[in-house]
Amino acid sequence: MSHALKQVFNKDKTFRPKRKFEPGTQRFELHKKAQASLNAGLDLKVAVQLPPGEEQNDWVAVHVVDFFNRINLIYGTISDYCTEHSCPVMSGGPKYEYRWQDEHKYRKPTALSAPQYMNLLMDWIEVQINNEDIFPTNVGTPFPKNFLPVVKKILSRLFRVFVHVYIHHFDRITQMGSEAHVNTCYKHFYYFVKEFNLIDTKELEPLVSVWGTRRS
Repeated sequence: MSHALKQVFNKDKTFRPKRKFEPGTQRFELHKKAQASLNAGLDLKVAVQLPPGEEQNDWVAVHVVDFFNRINLIYGTISDYCTEHSCPVMSGGPKYEYRWQDEHKYRKPTALSAPQYMNLLMDWIEVQINNEDIFPTNVGTPFPKNFLPVVKKILSRLFRVFVHVYIHHFDRITQMGSEAHVNTCYKHFYYFVKEFNLIDTKELEPLVSVWGTRRS
């Protein structure tokens, strides 16, 4: 592993604690299966496909947690450069501004700085993925009816992290020599959400032109 990629995976740079799967559980085995596909160098379009005999919600749950962990790590590498001063608005260039809304303090869409937005986002996702009523961990416990709507909201908001990093902080990623890692992570994410129709195509538009010039 290159020094740059070691920096990406530096635990001190993790934006939030990683959510882990307990060894011996079905999710842990699915997680290992997903990682084995990636490590084997399979085409990402193939790697994201539901393995035979597995339940789609289980496969989706494992990937949501994995994407949260990895995007959390990517943002952690540039978080020192994403400040109230450098990024007073959570945006993806001049055309896209993302406002925060939740069920507590921000009941209406509210303009926030990028670091404020990221903190609220990661806190909110942690609550969702640690909620047994939404992401049950016991084999045989059914997923709730609102599982996919929650997943879609999580992934659409995680996509905004990619948008912000690519458009406002990609120079830092390039300086670290980590663009190939970030690009691969984004491609994996993109193929996954497209495979299971988890983000509307219109929401993916902010990176269409940028992705064409920055992928490796």
